[in-house]
Amino acid sequence: MTVKKTDPIEVKKPELKKIMVHGDTYHTTFTKKYQNRQKWVKPDPKEVVSIIPGTIRQVLVKEGDRVSQSDKLLVLEAMKMMNTISAPVSGTVKSIRVKEGDCVPKGTLMIEIE
Repeated sequence: MTVKKTDPIEVKKPELKKIMVHGDTYHTTFTKKYQNRQKWVKPDPKEVVSIIPGTIRQVLVKEGDRVSQSDKLLVLEAMKMMNTISAPVSGTVKSIRVKEGDCVPKGTLMIEIE
């Protein structure tokens, strides 16, 4: 019996990344799923975004209206409940991107305030 010598299999080592947690540095690897994830972006307080899917039942403001923080902007029906959406900041309504009867998915920009 003869044994044929083959080239050694080249194993690619994963690249180590540095992360810092509470001042301590760790070396780790990240999965492709983690590296390709949608990055978190700090929400803009002047944008009113739906946090749950639902139907717009009533729009209580119009473009150009001045609103104060916690003024009512619209009513969103979700899961058989009427949710009143309030202004997160004071300002002027720049644009309204929904109308009564619209079905909106989670994450839809509904109103912009400037």
